[in-house]
Amino acid sequence: MSAEVTKSGALAMQVCVPAEWTDQQVKEFADGANMCGTEVGWQIRKVGDPCLGKDPERQPCGSRAGHVHIMLDA
Repeated sequence: MSAEVTKSGALAMQVCVPAEWTDQQVKEFADGANMCGTEVGWQIRKVGDPCLGKDPERQPCGSRAGHVHIMLDA
């Protein structure tokens, strides 16, 4: 199973990763795929973040079985 960056901006990024990946694996992939440039690197948007609205932290991918979309912020 492969991971990929699906959206990338200056302060936010979306990745599509295997659903079983830990938060640490997601962050390591994100930092490797698109270096953030801040001391703490990319941070996963967690439940309760207003930018997620009512969406889940890990949104099932509509086209890749066993994958989820996760938003990260700089």
